[in-house]
Amino acid sequence: MQRLFSTFANGWPGLGLLLQRILTAILLLRLGVLELMGASFSSSMIPQLIASFAGLLLFGGLWTPVVGTMIAGIEIWIALTRPGDPWISIVLATLGATAAMIGPGAWSLDARLFGRKHMVI
Repeated sequence: MQRLFSTFANGWPGLGLLLQRILTAILLLRLGVLELMGASFSSSMIPQLIASFAGLLLFGGLWTPVVGTMIAGIEIWIALTRPGDPWISIVLATLGATAAMIGPGAWSLDARLFGRKHMVI
């Protein structure tokens, strides 16, 4: 599992990754809630709901490379298939892809579960 992660950035870069994950997750969750409040449930809501669930995982930094890739794919799908302004989906796809490429950072569940272990002798 450790092969999925390039590094677990600490310090200022780690704080930047934490802020990026939180911002992306809040946007995904907000859009998911707006989707649910808009009308009765339909199959067109499913991609946004999956993206919202992925936002929860991204918020905690769990399975970040997989979740970031999933967010990028779903948001591109939403941008291409939904009428209206696609730019928020394009921005979210970009944020998901960068989270997948860069990794979760030191302040994440991934770092706690899959990070380097220090052995004390």
